[in-house]
Amino acid sequence: MIQDKPNILLIQADQLKPQVLKSYGGIADTPHLDSLADEGVVFENAYCNFPLCAPSRFSMLAGMLPSRIGAYDNGAEYLAQIPTMAHYLRLAGYHTCLSGKQHFVGPDMLHGFHERLVPELYPTDFSWAPSWDEDRMDSNNNSTGVTRSGVCTRSVQIDHDEAVLYRAKSKLHDYARTEGQPFFLLASFTHPHEPYFALQKHWDRYRHDDIPMPVTQLQPAKVRDLHTDRILRHHSLLDSGITESHVRTARHGYLANVSYFDHMLGDLLDTLRQTGLSRNTVILLTADHGDMLGEHGLWFKKHFFDHASRVPLIVHAPEYFSNGRSLVNVSLVDLLPTLCDLAGFKVAEHAPQTLDGSSLVSQCEHPEHSNSGAVYAEITSEGVPAPMFMVRSGQYKLIQGGDVPPVLYDLANDPEERSNVADEPELTDTRRSLESLIQDCWDPASLERDIRLSQRRRRLVHAAHQKGTAPVWDHRPEDPTVSWIHRGPELYNDWAWLGIKTP
Repeated sequence: MIQDKPNILLIQADQLKPQVLKSYGGIADTPHLDSLADEGVVFENAYCNFPLCAPSRFSMLAGMLPSRIGAYDNGAEYLAQIPTMAHYLRLAGYHTCLSGKQHFVGPDMLHGFHERLVPELYPTDFSWAPSWDEDRMDSNNNSTGVTRSGVCTRSVQIDHDEAVLYRAKSKLHDYARTEGQPFFLLASFTHPHEPYFALQKHWDRYRHDDIPMPVTQLQPAKVRDLHTDRILRHHSLLDSGITESHVRTARHGYLANVSYFDHMLGDLLDTLRQTGLSRNTVILLTADHGDMLGEHGLWFKKHFFDHASRVPLIVHAPEYFSNGRSLVNVSLVDLLPTLCDLAGFKVAEHAPQTLDGSSLVSQCEHPEHSNSGAVYAEITSEGVPAPMFMVRSGQYKLIQGGDVPPVLYDLANDPEERSNVADEPELTDTRRSLESLIQDCWDPASLERDIRLSQRRRRLVHAAHQKGTAPVWDHRPEDPTVSWIHRGPELYNDWAWLGIKTP
């Protein structure tokens, strides 16, 4: 039972698939994450609501499916009028802070956070807006993301994550100096997102020859479903020249970067312990989506296969919840109501429209409880010519949309999703039931019109902005030298001695 308002630390990785983690049956060397899982509640069937960075993050922050808030792709504007978990937690009395990427596009770079510590890593304008009107589907991801992998000395991603870690730790020190108001800190790292470049010290944590290879190979064209075929072409993965050596090296780099993320996680956890904040801080760990990593011949995301759409979700709060594992189907839209529940804030009484998620607090209290649970996801970005939808209820997952014939998987008996059982007579009622859930959730024709209009508007605005001076939407933090050391608002002697004693 949550008594007081706990501090909340939400840690988000980018493109971290749960299948590689030991707490989910994998082999990654992640001692800090393993410890967090051992002491926390692990959700084994957690999904993102769109297997792509920006829409997944926007959806998580808003507690609503991406299409309901116009989060159609990586170049979609996140409207300032959409309430986020940061807005609600501010109303609940929290100080809210963001360290790291959230893929915000548009003039609002805060979205409810009192402050933001690190700029965006990706474009904040409409330069990534796709076009379904054109007979092509370019992608920022292609086979070179696989073939150009290995050990590095430095990368842009390392620069970003070191800044995220440093600023997040500094903020925790600030919170410890000024105890009183509860805080919500979102620390968002870009690893293990490709490129699969890794530092030598983390690369060396694995024997190259022991790196596991994909379990499910690329199926012949005659048996591949249409969506899989399109994503293979979209990412230029057919006849790409990717060799077994490339695959092993890329997967090695990915695992090394998972270990690098774990190293940064350990630093954050140490800071919590050293400052005494760990006693009253709920920690949640998740990701925006997974990574195919060569399964089914696919890489990256934009697919509903579990390797791309499942995410880790761990809730660590030993003061409130015993450790355990939950098999209930949940998704990232559940995080907003969960955080509000932890904060004692009745979000349903304040939300201007119905949220798509539900609080997981009761499931954390009783992880052994189970129900069929339905989770929803969509893809409306480049790579598809029309909206694609997914629903999982119980052990079954249905994928359909546009001209793609229904694809049904029985995840209990076919966890690697090799066999489409949509045409099995004994599963007709199951398929129809899932089709009804999709029909109740989305209006495909209306949604496609909205998406195409949004794409045209954004592409026109972006083209106009290239003529002359364009508006600056990037987040520009204050002079960084000001934040390298702690300074108080009063005279030196009023704050210089506010050290943090070791508990």
